[in-house]
Amino acid sequence: MGSGIHEWPLMFFTTIGQSVAGAFIVMAAVLLSGKLSPELNRKVHYSMFGLWVLMGVGFLLSMMHMGTPLRAFNAFNRLGSSSLSNEIAAGSVFFAAGGFYWLLAVLNKMPAALGKLWLLVVMVLAVVFIYAIPQVYQIATVPTWYTPYTTVHFVLTALLGGPVLAALLLRIAGFDLRCISWLPLVGIVALVASAVAVTSQAFDLAFIRSSVQSASALVPEFGLYMGWRLVLLALGLTCWILPLVKRTNPPVIMMLIGFVLVLSGEIIGRGIFYGLHMTAGMAYLS
Repeated sequence: MGSGIHEWPLMFFTTIGQSVAGAFIVMAAVLLSGKLSPELNRKVHYSMFGLWVLMGVGFLLSMMHMGTPLRAFNAFNRLGSSSLSNEIAAGSVFFAAGGFYWLLAVLNKMPAALGKLWLLVVMVLAVVFIYAIPQVYQIATVPTWYTPYTTVHFVLTALLGGPVLAALLLRIAGFDLRCISWLPLVGIVALVASAVAVTSQAFDLAFIRSSVQSASALVPEFGLYMGWRLVLLALGLTCWILPLVKRTNPPVIMMLIGFVLVLSGEIIGRGIFYGLHMTAGMAYLS
């Protein structure tokens, strides 16, 4: 069974990276709304530190995939012509620009007008980073990855993990999540889209095969694992939505459990993705 567990550093890096990027976009939008009191604005900025901690952990894990941390710098050698170099560069610029904004903001050294412009720029950098990650795996000689499903699943990670992570950090800051009660709809739509994509992909895998193996044989438990993934995602979103339905502010502990469940579900999906790796060999049919 190809679970892709041997690629666990990349499983966590890509999942965490896209969740952080998605969460930053949500938190930046809340800050730009101008509806926060000065005290709550300060607390939201402090809680944003969680994004950069997770992003730092993600980059450390990605460097483990390089063999030794010193090899990580070689990833910049083909900037512009290599999807891998572009991904690392996009993530690094997003991390640096966002982290520097956060530092100046919490030190009260960021002018208000410049801060708004900076937030908008980093939001664009987050989108670029989200898009850059799946492009690394658009490899013509890997037919199971060289499909629209790769980009769809990776982008959906940002739409599933991002809002939940942002809601958790906002709740830690004391923000009333009932003020953005529409936000879980993003996760619900992403969950439905993910279920549709998984079902469609399962059918398509049956028609992809090389001269030596069939794609569907790589992960024979594809349906089972994807089913559990969708259950975890649904349970995670429920931890956020159920209190809102009862017109109460979701407790921090429930948001934490919800994020862990969503992150676990996406890591399962990412493990399946890496488990589907196969080379075309001499020929493949699809």
